[in-house]
Amino acid sequence: MQVLAFPESIEPARKLADTIGGEFGVIDIHRFPDGESLVTLPTRIAKSVIFFRSLHDPNAKLVELLLAIESARSNGCKRVMLIAPYLCYMRQDIAFKPGQAISQRIIGELLSEWVDDLITIDPHLHRITHLNVALPYCNSVAATASIALGDFIRQRNIQGLLVGPDAESAQWVEQVAQQAGLQCLVASKQRFGDRDVKVTLPDVNVRGKQAILVDDVISSGKTMIETAQVLKEAGASGVSAICTHALFAPGALDDMRSAGIDPIWSTDSIPHSTNAVDLTGVLVEALHELTGDPR
Repeated sequence: MQVLAFPESIEPARKLADTIGGEFGVIDIHRFPDGESLVTLPTRIAKSVIFFRSLHDPNAKLVELLLAIESARSNGCKRVMLIAPYLCYMRQDIAFKPGQAISQRIIGELLSEWVDDLITIDPHLHRITHLNVALPYCNSVAATASIALGDFIRQRNIQGLLVGPDAESAQWVEQVAQQAGLQCLVASKQRFGDRDVKVTLPDVNVRGKQAILVDDVISSGKTMIETAQVLKEAGASGVSAICTHALFAPGALDDMRSAGIDPIWSTDSIPHSTNAVDLTGVLVEALHELTGDPR
């Protein structure tokens, strides 16, 4: 099996190729002054190809991905797999206001038509429980980083109370806590805008305890900051954070650190200075699940 990496995904894609014993190649991207992209694949294309690209900052990436996939198919590829550790456009699963595009359905259907198989990690699904609802036309696996996050905490003997900032985070924080052997709690969140949230803690004593915030995505950081402030007001001795996807909008990391959240760890699903948890093993297991390999 051939693993082809886009320029920003070379390191994790190479790790995957080395682990599974696959051929490795790099896709060249040239962007013209007018914003168009020239996509160039290696001269030899295998019959089965894994394209490796996390789909943060997705708009240009989706076009380049389509160009690469169609070029591979025209050069003899018979089976296309996409490994997208971060899968874009999964949050908007209904029209919250009249006229809004339901991006999860639109992009999910497009991607599932482009590829035969897709693997992602901790997709941000709200009102559906299975990824194949969002990706109806391909085989798909939604792996989770929770075991890897829990192992990271346990192996480094990081002690504290794991805290999910909202109800949506419960599925991750509970799994991470179980793997790490620590207690956890889940806060309640009200959202009034992209950067305006209010967090309420349950009736749990946090005084004198180190709190570790756990979530799938950190983007603006406002939810983490608000949760940290509430925890400190309740007497927590300190606050750190760990997440799967380090989206981090401009200024978010500095804002979190200024709010006293430190250290901050993330997986390598999105390249970032906070990356500390390697997801190669998670992706290999998902690949075995998808292909039916019993290893």
